[in-house]
Amino acid sequence: MISHEDLIGFCDLTLDEIQAVAAHERVAPAAAAVLGNYLLQSQRGCETIRNMLVAQIRAAVRQHDVAHARQLVATLRHFLHEHPDAAFRQAA
Repeated sequence: MISHEDLIGFCDLTLDEIQAVAAHERVAPAAAAVLGNYLLQSQRGCETIRNMLVAQIRAAVRQHDVAHARQLVATLRHFLHEHPDAAFRQAA
């Protein structure tokens, strides 16, 4: 049987990134790890994950959960550092 740790090790996301995807999609972390791995291999998947992280930050701010918002911002910064394809683009 594949463990939760195996799934995390299999995909190229951190535990915090997987948890943010899971919260955004309202799925179990194991399903979020599989989804995240799939998205990272798709053409606009990095941008999709970035948008999920931004949405989770906005939700935390709306709920006045400053500590969680800060943790999500750190997660987003790490994600953008590790996945430059997710960078915000300027409109032409």
